Amino acid sequence: MRVRRSLPAFIGAVTLAIGMSMAATASAAPAAPTVQDPCGFFETSSDAYYNHCTNDGSHIVIEIDDWGPNSEACVGPGVTWIGSASDIDGAWYTGRTC
Repeated sequence: MRVRRSLPAFIGAVTLAIGMSMAATASAAPAAPTVQDPCGFFETSSDAYYNHCTNDGSHIVIEIDDWGPNSEACVGPGVTWIGSASDIDGAWYTGRTC
């Protein structure tokens, strides 16, 4: 009789302990890194940039939509400032290298 009453309590205690240890492990895990500079065109509150994400050192031609006739620029690896955010509406890779 005594075993019958203590078995459910024991199972409940084990379940609670496992759940708490899993929650502690989940909260201790590092957060996923955030992407600060996405690949391609992006803007901040004041500036427009193009981030050429590459490992091969290539330079590419991008087309810039700057509210008039579009312009082109040659950008290397990494982040390139392309103008004021109020002057640039977007930019994209043209498929050509330079």
